[in-house]
Amino acid sequence: MGETAEAAQARRDRVFLVVVDDSAERRVALRYAALRVRKSGGRVALLRVIEPAGQVEWAGVGAMLSEERREEAERMLSGLAAEVNEITGGLPMLLIREGDARDELLALLAEDPRISILVLASAIGGSGPGPLIQALTGRYAGRLLVPMTIVPGAMSDAELDRVT
Repeated sequence: MGETAEAAQARRDRVFLVVVDDSAERRVALRYAALRVRKSGGRVALLRVIEPAGQVEWAGVGAMLSEERREEAERMLSGLAAEVNEITGGLPMLLIREGDARDELLALLAEDPRISILVLASAIGGSGPGPLIQALTGRYAGRLLVPMTIVPGAMSDAELDRVT
């Protein structure tokens, strides 16, 4: 039997959210999400959370620091968007927020009903899964409003191709 129009639309409307941090395993989560979109439909969203400027003696300096962080985040996301586009044939949603990564992620998930799946990669090595995964599977699990896919951070491109 064929897929209903509603089911096909739901598949196209799915958004796979990847948190863009400075970890090595970020690349694995990004590639996994992009491959899933290419093979099953949907769209990738990239979230970069920047730290607030903090307490600065002069307001102008704080604004300048904040603007520099935002510009750096925009450059990073633009480069990653090109990678996603190369894999999926479509441009991802680019999201920049300022604050604590965990709090901003949970707020975004509560605010944006388009996000269907959160994709994170576990930390490489024996230091645990990573602070965000640890928080979202522990104390904050009840606030997670979408399914979370945890990809092993050490997966190769060939392994990612095989499992998506």
